[in-house]
Amino acid sequence: MSELPAPADHAASTRPLPAQPPAMLLAAGRGERMRPLTDATPKPLLAVQGRPLLEWHLRALAAAGVQRAVINTAWLGSQVSDRFGSEFALQPSPGQGAALSISYSHEGRDFGDALETAGGIARALPQLGPVFWLAAGDVFVPDFVFAPEAAARFAAGDALAHLWLVSNPAHNPRGDFGLAPDGRVLNLPADHPGPRHTYSTIALLRAELFAAPWCDIPPGNPQGLRAPLAPLLRRAMDAGRVTGEPYTGRWTDVGTPERLAELNR
Repeated sequence: MSELPAPADHAASTRPLPAQPPAMLLAAGRGERMRPLTDATPKPLLAVQGRPLLEWHLRALAAAGVQRAVINTAWLGSQVSDRFGSEFALQPSPGQGAALSISYSHEGRDFGDALETAGGIARALPQLGPVFWLAAGDVFVPDFVFAPEAAARFAAGDALAHLWLVSNPAHNPRGDFGLAPDGRVLNLPADHPGPRHTYSTIALLRAELFAAPWCDIPPGNPQGLRAPLAPLLRRAMDAGRVTGEPYTGRWTDVGTPERLAELNR
């Protein structure tokens, strides 16, 4: 992926970066594989090293200067909104970001169940903007930085999505997508001999991805249509409009009680 161009003069080098886009955090899943832990607690509130999974994302977003986040909920969703309320702030200290305002898209309350990833994003889109961060609330990525430089690069380009890709974990040995030398993410067939990587579930997305011809869900998803995200991404990949980069920091898909226990050892 290309670097930002060097500043032309001193004034340009001191010009502040554009404001960070908002973020959407996915917290609506039932967490079936985590049962019985998720029978009474939504998966994003399960504690890793003393903090709810979702709080790790909120801390990183606030530290990076993101000012707004939307959290979608379904299973035991009121617990999530009760836990985090309408604002999240780090303890004041040098270099830390300002308070992060939080709003919610309560899919369980409005439709009785989760709308899957694309359906949930489409539902929350009126609360977001033309560009936004996306992160799943059930991954542990304590080293990830929601860098404003990455958001500025993405906003200035024409890609519909920019994905962070990780090495394939044991539970996904074949990976999800390929990555070309020029930074394009590739929709490789399952029998392709080339290397594939696993989607970390962290991305920058453009709202345009949730409109025709990529997506046929009406704006705001008023009917609560359920739809996954992967088919939209694959269509955009086939058109050359998805970019990505490797992420080599700590990353765990906290999908089973065993993985959670390992993180907490």
